[in-house]
Amino acid sequence: MKTSHIIGIVVIAIAISMIIVAAGDASQYVSFDEAFAKAENGNNQNVHVVGKLKKDSNGKYTGMEYRPHIDPNLFKFILVDNKGNSVKVTYHSPKPNDFERAEQVVVVGKVQGNEFVASKILMKCPSKYEDGKVETIEAESKKKI
Repeated sequence: MKTSHIIGIVVIAIAISMIIVAAGDASQYVSFDEAFAKAENGNNQNVHVVGKLKKDSNGKYTGMEYRPHIDPNLFKFILVDNKGNSVKVTYHSPKPNDFERAEQVVVVGKVQGNEFVASKILMKCPSKYEDGKVETIEAESKKKI
């Protein structure tokens, strides 16, 4: 075989292995019921859960806990998924800006105990520049070394 053929085969093998690794790390969109079921079965992969912030009968948000003077890297809130399940979500980073303005929230993370621990929060907020369009804001946890 020519050297160029061997190099081509090696490049293709590396590309295929990268695709397999990336596909294995991809997480799924699920409800809280499915996320808890996966955790009970020992599946510890990240999942996406879509929902809205919990409101009381007056339209005010309930269940939000953020005390930056005590721990600025601890934010807890209640998220109601698309099936109506309410679960407490813990996020070990500061509360994202304009969090209360979010029309819809996507949390990425894992079930731990009886709560969902988010590593990333994605928010769909109404755009302040154009009526009727939605902008996406992403808040990622910062890795501490």
